[in-house]
Amino acid sequence: MAISKAQQAATAKYVKNNYDTTLIRFKKGSKQLIEAAAQASNESTNGYIKKAVKAQYEADTGKEIDL
Repeated sequence: MAISKAQQAATAKYVKNNYDTTLIRFKKGSKQLIEAAAQASNESTNGYIKKAVKAQYEADTGKEIDL
């Protein structure tokens, strides 16, 4: 089923208003390794990276963060 232009616009507006984005750069070849590790853990790449960031943030600050 095709997604309408209106639905695409609504989704883009929601994402813009509810999420921050950042660019992460990895050395060549690292992206594929991270994607493979995420897949092996049955997670999305985004979820896998967020889990790692959350764990590091909580270890550094002692505070929880909701990503």
